[in-house]
Amino acid sequence: MIIKSTIFILKNMKSKCLLASAFLMTIFVINTSAQQFKLNTSGYFNNQGVDVMAFNDFYPEGHQGGVSVLMNGHRVATNGDIRMEATPGQWQPVPKQLSRKIEGNRIVTTLCFPDSARHLTGFNPMVYPDYVFNYTVTTEAQGTSIVVTVDLDKPVPQELLGKVGFNLEFFPGWLFGKPWVMDGQSGIYPQQPNSPLAYTKQNFGFNGNFHDGKKPLADPKQLNGTGYSPLIADDIISEPYAVGKKFTSRPDDPYSKLTVESLTGDLKLYDGRMNHNNGWFVLRSEIAAGATKGAVKWVITPNIVPGWLYTPVIQTSQVGYHPNQPKEAIIETDSRDQKRVEALIIKIDDTGEKVAKTINPTEWGRFLRYNYLKVDFTDITEPGLYQVKYGTSSSSVFRIGKDVYDRGVWQPVIEYFLPVQMCHMRVNEKYRVWHDACHMDDALMAPVGNHIDGYDQRPGLTKYAERAEVPGVNVGGWHDAGDFDLRVESQAGEAYILTMAYEAFNPDIDVTAIDQINHVTEIHQPDGKNDVLQQIENGALTVVNSYIALGRLYRGIICNSLRQYAMLGDAAAMTDGVKGNEDDRWIFTEDNPGRALSTAAELAAVSRVLKGFNDTLSVHCLDIATAIYEQTEVNEGLISGKLHTAVELYLTTKQQSYLDYILDNQQVVMQQIARTGWYMARVAKIIEMQKDKRSRQFTTAFKAALAAQKEKLDKQAAETPYGVPYRPSIWGAGWDIQRFGYEYYFLNASYPEIFPKDIIYNALNFILGCHPGSNQASFASGVGAQSATVAYGLNRADWSYIPGGVVSGTALIRPDYPELLTFPFLWQQTEYVLGGGSSHYMFLALAAQQISKK
Repeated sequence: MIIKSTIFILKNMKSKCLLASAFLMTIFVINTSAQQFKLNTSGYFNNQGVDVMAFNDFYPEGHQGGVSVLMNGHRVATNGDIRMEATPGQWQPVPKQLSRKIEGNRIVTTLCFPDSARHLTGFNPMVYPDYVFNYTVTTEAQGTSIVVTVDLDKPVPQELLGKVGFNLEFFPGWLFGKPWVMDGQSGIYPQQPNSPLAYTKQNFGFNGNFHDGKKPLADPKQLNGTGYSPLIADDIISEPYAVGKKFTSRPDDPYSKLTVESLTGDLKLYDGRMNHNNGWFVLRSEIAAGATKGAVKWVITPNIVPGWLYTPVIQTSQVGYHPNQPKEAIIETDSRDQKRVEALIIKIDDTGEKVAKTINPTEWGRFLRYNYLKVDFTDITEPGLYQVKYGTSSSSVFRIGKDVYDRGVWQPVIEYFLPVQMCHMRVNEKYRVWHDACHMDDALMAPVGNHIDGYDQRPGLTKYAERAEVPGVNVGGWHDAGDFDLRVESQAGEAYILTMAYEAFNPDIDVTAIDQINHVTEIHQPDGKNDVLQQIENGALTVVNSYIALGRLYRGIICNSLRQYAMLGDAAAMTDGVKGNEDDRWIFTEDNPGRALSTAAELAAVSRVLKGFNDTLSVHCLDIATAIYEQTEVNEGLISGKLHTAVELYLTTKQQSYLDYILDNQQVVMQQIARTGWYMARVAKIIEMQKDKRSRQFTTAFKAALAAQKEKLDKQAAETPYGVPYRPSIWGAGWDIQRFGYEYYFLNASYPEIFPKDIIYNALNFILGCHPGSNQASFASGVGAQSATVAYGLNRADWSYIPGGVVSGTALIRPDYPELLTFPFLWQQTEYVLGGGSSHYMFLALAAQQISKK
């Protein structure tokens, strides 16, 4: 009996142990499963707060493409792909992506070298070495790791051994002063690239011949110039900081710790900033001689933090709000975060903080990768300082006040940015010299052929011989942000937008002395002249003088080599100021009817406001606009451009023939209402006053077309929580949204019953901080509590900014990650431009100031 009982007890204990063991195994399996990478419906690998993307993006010259790793709200590594150099830059060859397929739990991408469409041609000409091959990059989830395998269809030729390899770039902005480990070695990521240098053989001596003959060819000898050349730039690089098999970045931080192990060749850690200022840290494996199948095999293991959730981000205007305008905070949350709390509107005064209002946020829904909530506090109108709080998150402090737009909001564009960008000018600001008198040796006639940045001189479009001096063009203009060139659309376009602002708002500002005769500008030194008119004059001078010299519009003026193009610092250092030698910039012409007509429209408007300020220049602007209008033959696709010119010429001259052209082409107006509506609205009221049949038909059709367009805009605006049409691609969309708001203003001004004013505020607020992503900075540098104070301008090498410059803004890391990095060398996120980048913002701020006070 005792024996039987004992056996029963033992069996029962065994059964319980087996159950317990099974239960623990189940928990282990569940936990392990929860820690595994899986492909999600957006087409990338996800594990908790870590995402690994494979070729969703393809913009490698902008550090955006290949295999990318996002960890807990930050992109830490990108551009995992085959490259021809250890530390490539903007001008080095990139592959062509042929296909991307999802096969089970892996992504297979097929690519090739070369991309013949980019070999020594196009906007950004590159030189491809003589190696034609296809390859695949297979990215596969294996538990908590991602395995990357590269297969080539042919081995690397002897001449390129040591040059062809698989690179992964690490964003330096997160890493300065932080540690890394490679096998038994360790180090700290430095603030600046440090020697020793490594000397390698140039790919440039092994060039292929891949030009397809469809586009003009660039001259590599000319682009290289003398000395350092960004086009080559692979002959002198940094020695690797370490060589080994297993590399760990940020071993000190569980939220950023990333380990890469090579199962094939050695890993080498390079500093890409040694030969390109915009370089990143690069982890690399060279492809071995004879290798094809499995030429590279890496195991990438990001550290997983269980339960990590994106901290809610509260997006508001960094400047604040007029008491009369709508006020709305947008809260961006993790799509997995179901917790909801009340939002607090905090009022701040000299006694401290107090809750002005408690609000339950309304659910907006999903956009990109986040969930969005909205907090409407329009009814709070008492002037003062405020902040929005939600859980542990807080917005920046902002103001509510009737004078919120009256100082330091639109003014920095005129007060700082445009003066600093002025070409052919010494620009002083008290103790500071922004730059000396520059490019006084402009310009030589460009030789025939493709150049860079969209400059392409075609034969038969100038009376000057190649490299002949073109006189009288060393006056006026603004450097187009960081590139120092003067392109016609940026010069005439900037002057035009300023003209629209002057006519709509008549801003009274005089804080700058501008001397076009002696080529000196003094910031914060009044001269008794309206600064907006002086800047309009500056833009008109370069366009008009070039037209007089050439007998036609110029395409623009740009440096003649890449060494000059990549120059950072004082613009006066680009050339020696002595006319007629090899460092002079080149002037280009073009045959582009569309651009000619848009320039004519802009000059016609500019002539209006310059009348009485600079009468001679005003007459020239009108004469050029009239000549282009009369001489330019248009096809159906260009009629809208000629209509725009007719509108401006009519408003300037009041000649009936221009109004007749509009009425004769009213079908085009209606068919292309999205393009024509905003400028046509400025004359539509005049047409409405005329009682003839054609005018009545136009008025009826125009209002109907506008109503239909408003429905489309409403649908587009409803696609995002920001209340504006916003469909991000790769580049930041800030400039597009500004332009939209600028054009919308004219619709609202003429037809407020169709186009209410709220969208103007929404567009401005987007620029001032109410935009997606964790970086809530105002895109307008120096404007608001938090702004983009590291930007892609002439002083980007100093990680600095120009007040009033407006950056391109939050970019999209495809398919769904909004990003605005604090990094001065990402043009698609932080670049300044002319032709609307800042002036459209200025216009919007003035518009908000005006409509708030009505």
